Amino acid sequence: MQRREFLQQAAGLTTVALAAGAAALRAAPATPLTAAVIGHTGRGNFGHAMELVFADRPGIDVVALADPDPAGRAKVQERVKARRTYADYREMLVKERPQLVCVAPRWTDQHHAMVSAALAVGAHVYCEKPFMRTLAEADDVLAQAQRSGRRIAVAHQGRLAPATLLLKRQLDAGVMGDLLEIRVHGKQDKRAGGEDLLVLETHQFDLVRFFAGDPAWCSARVLHGGRDITRADARTVAEDIGPVAGDEIEALFALPRGVNVHYTSRARAAATAGPWGIEFIGSKGRARLLNDVVTDAFVLHETPMSARGQTREWRPLVDAAAVGAGPIDRGFPAANRRVVDDWLEAIAAQREPVCSGQAAMKSLELIHAVFAAGLSRGRVELPLKDRAHPLERL
Repeated sequence: MQRREFLQQAAGLTTVALAAGAAALRAAPATPLTAAVIGHTGRGNFGHAMELVFADRPGIDVVALADPDPAGRAKVQERVKARRTYADYREMLVKERPQLVCVAPRWTDQHHAMVSAALAVGAHVYCEKPFMRTLAEADDVLAQAQRSGRRIAVAHQGRLAPATLLLKRQLDAGVMGDLLEIRVHGKQDKRAGGEDLLVLETHQFDLVRFFAGDPAWCSARVLHGGRDITRADARTVAEDIGPVAGDEIEALFALPRGVNVHYTSRARAAATAGPWGIEFIGSKGRARLLNDVVTDAFVLHETPMSARGQTREWRPLVDAAAVGAGPIDRGFPAANRRVVDDWLEAIAAQREPVCSGQAAMKSLELIHAVFAAGLSRGRVELPLKDRAHPLERL
């Protein structure tokens, strides 16, 4: 396929996807859906623009928000124009009985209680990442949602970013040949190791599964100060997201059809790692996703060998303008909007959202598999049978 044909096809596919989202917004229900937002200023706050997920949406009435902090509550109410506010989210849910609830705090220590309370009053839930502290908590809320017929979506915005969808279509079409290997690395900043793994790889491992399926097993080496970790190395971090360990991680996942996934997060690599992202290596080419609020995709362009040698250059998969990725479209509000559009369509169609709670649980499972493999210094089979946190097991 010539580059021009490739770009035209890619732009066309994305235009169709964006048009479908716009059509969903126009098809607002005759009776507005009631919505509420749960935050906790000072303890996870309102996540990454999560307070705005229902703002200015046709067919959605933001009836209330909850935040135990009076100043934070007043500030957010002004932004979202919620009719009423509450200090206690439980009181809000019982009195308002909203149909849609956003669980906004970044910290996971309260996610299980908040999502459970929302499901108990019959609400569908949009939840900030990381999804839960443990797989047991994730299993529990997913079972609650299944029993009640409610839909849970999680803020893994990269899965529905235009560049991600373009690259997925191209990989599925065989443009890069057979997928052989995936290389993943985190930001590797001051959070390198376990914190990087838990905070950021919830996004990247979700994308790995989206592109290539579920791994069969994981092996890993997790180091702290140059030695293999033990449970005594478990520590808490600034955001209450559960225990983490290690400042260097090398992990390997075995995927179907011989595809291997290599994950790296090393404190010593921060200066040379480059932007955090994912590289896809195929039998006919290579591509990269750079992970940010909105992903950017690149393909490796090689010139034929000549007397002057051969050049290799990473070029954008498609111009940003072709997929409507201007400055406004690249912020958290727009990124959340794409996920919420699909969530609302899933509710109406009685299907699972693309960025589902089930997918988020699977991403968390890969994270816990790395810790479990690092502790055992061997291979762990997936799915994990033990649903407790690996660093908290007795």
